[in-house]
Amino acid sequence: MQLIESILADAATVAAMRRDIHAHPELCFEEERTSDLIAKALTDWGIPVHRGLGKTGVVGIVKNGSSARAVGLRADIDALPMTEHNHFAHRSRHPGKMHACGHDGHTAMLLAAAKHLAKHRNFDGTVYLVFQPAEEGGGGAREMMKDGLFEKFPMEAIFGAHNWPGMAVGQFGLKSGPVFASSNEFKITIRGKGAHAALPHNGIDPVLVAAQMVQAFQTIVTRNKKPIETAVISVTMIHAGEATNVIPDSCELQGTVRTFTTEVLDLVQRRMQQIAEATCAAFDAGCEFAFHRNYPPTVNHAAETEFARTLLGEVVGPQNVLEFEPTMGAEDFSFFLQEKPGCYFLIGNGDGAHREGGHGLGPCMLHNPSYDFNDDLIPLGATAWVRLAEKWLATPR
Repeated sequence: MQLIESILADAATVAAMRRDIHAHPELCFEEERTSDLIAKALTDWGIPVHRGLGKTGVVGIVKNGSSARAVGLRADIDALPMTEHNHFAHRSRHPGKMHACGHDGHTAMLLAAAKHLAKHRNFDGTVYLVFQPAEEGGGGAREMMKDGLFEKFPMEAIFGAHNWPGMAVGQFGLKSGPVFASSNEFKITIRGKGAHAALPHNGIDPVLVAAQMVQAFQTIVTRNKKPIETAVISVTMIHAGEATNVIPDSCELQGTVRTFTTEVLDLVQRRMQQIAEATCAAFDAGCEFAFHRNYPPTVNHAAETEFARTLLGEVVGPQNVLEFEPTMGAEDFSFFLQEKPGCYFLIGNGDGAHREGGHGLGPCMLHNPSYDFNDDLIPLGATAWVRLAEKWLATPR
């Protein structure tokens, strides 16, 4: 493993910054303290800072030489709305808020890389350090783009990384093509006619309609899309009724849809609406169908993925760069990849043995109240970012 000595020397200091961020988590578009910390550190290291994109986003600009070439490196900075179960010294100070996905660590890795890049500047061109807010449901990537991210900072490509529990420290994972799914939500309201449960013929039972609808939705997955394509339809909430002896007036279904392509998503949305409306009509009920597309699929570009694969192999050895199995989770780095070439890869976070005494009893998994980022990743991730930026700017297009 070829780690950069200056980054190793600063690892404890940056880890302390990471733990400070962990102890003071902020939710999407509320990351004022976190943005202040990032901006101050960059400024102290002589890096010009632009603030306000996506409300609380921060972009650091490290230039050297005369080349007009540029590359972007991204870290997300927001926390999750959940209560931490850990009791170690850097646990969350804010009940109901927690860095349970490792965005504190992603920020720390990019900060460590920023310090080295600013001090040594062993490249010709510009490195844009993109500290993005509101990944957890707020679409912060989209909002930064709306505020002119790629116009103000014209980069050739952008790269992002996420820690991955269960993958060993010292390993990376990546794959060309779709790697994270689209994230979408639906809400269907079935309008029936209330009646006494003993006299069902006097009403129109929306619960019965809902039961038919839930079953029928799965035929979209098994009979409408191609078997080799991927989709998940999950009805996760059914709300109806107030008393056991009353047929309610209405029933509400909510849930999510995940796909790897927009074409399959179009099919699923269209068929869901057809089934919902036709099922309601068959039972003489009314239907209100709402479908909201949150994040598109995260699709890595082939050339940038192979570039990252080679680079990461130079850092940890090719045998430690694994082919990543796509997941149906979602990631708003997808918005960046719709506009710019790039690659989103994974860095192993270990099995949880790194956690200090006082951690919760749950596993060290993402979005788990017992999770904590592994600080051993900071010099490795920072080294990867530095070498990636240097090699990108040195490699002819």
